Amino acid sequence: MTTQTPHRIASDSLWTEERRKLLAREKELTRLRDQVASERRALPWRRVEKDYVFATQAGPRTLAEVFEGKRQLLVQHFMFGPGWEQGCPSCSYMADHMDGMNVHLAHRDIRFVAVSRAPLADIQRFRERMGWQFDWVSSNGSDFNFDFRVSFTPEELAGGEVDYNYRKGYFPAEEAPGISVFARDDAGAVFHTYSTFGRGVEAMMGAYTLMDLTPQGRNERDTFYKMEWVRHHDRYEAGQTYQPAPEKVAVPAAACPHCAD
Repeated sequence: MTTQTPHRIASDSLWTEERRKLLAREKELTRLRDQVASERRALPWRRVEKDYVFATQAGPRTLAEVFEGKRQLLVQHFMFGPGWEQGCPSCSYMADHMDGMNVHLAHRDIRFVAVSRAPLADIQRFRERMGWQFDWVSSNGSDFNFDFRVSFTPEELAGGEVDYNYRKGYFPAEEAPGISVFARDDAGAVFHTYSTFGRGVEAMMGAYTLMDLTPQGRNERDTFYKMEWVRHHDRYEAGQTYQPAPEKVAVPAAACPHCAD
């Protein structure tokens, strides 16, 4: 029985020639990414005027107090709504990357915190289950999630369109993923400097960057809910490898749709 190789096989010289061509494209992407990052840093800031208060393990804390002395605050808008049994699998995939990064972020004057609308007790229960060490606070009872367009009212959802990712459109859930960045000045004033949504949240998904280096890549189906393969890290079956199914897969009720743009 002959086994067919499903990809081109090249000589050393041809492989090196094509790799050099790809390297030139990769360098273009690197320089473009650096340019976009510079433009991102040049965005104007807007002052946060509302007094948001969060439930934390140390008691109620304002947004300014959540900085804990740092000048920069990085917030993961974690999809975990009131009454949910557990947090979103895709947001959990994002969060899985953070404990190892946190010490490095702290040494660059950056504080990381996850924020969800679920009550603090539910957050703590799920956080302990997942074994995470990063700080996670509750915005339950405040307008924070709604103001930063990662939570939607029943009336908004019933209208068929919500304001998400800087435009109006359909969204299938009451909670949405995102990342927001804030800065604090010497006087204690807080400024919103940046937010990203949709596929922008891949900034936290380092595992995707490594998958993109491999022959199979992400190997996801071209559907609205691309991350159907993601499980909470304690729910993967040992020895099982995901293969995209041709049939339609139901979207879990508490799952990030990971928009295609």
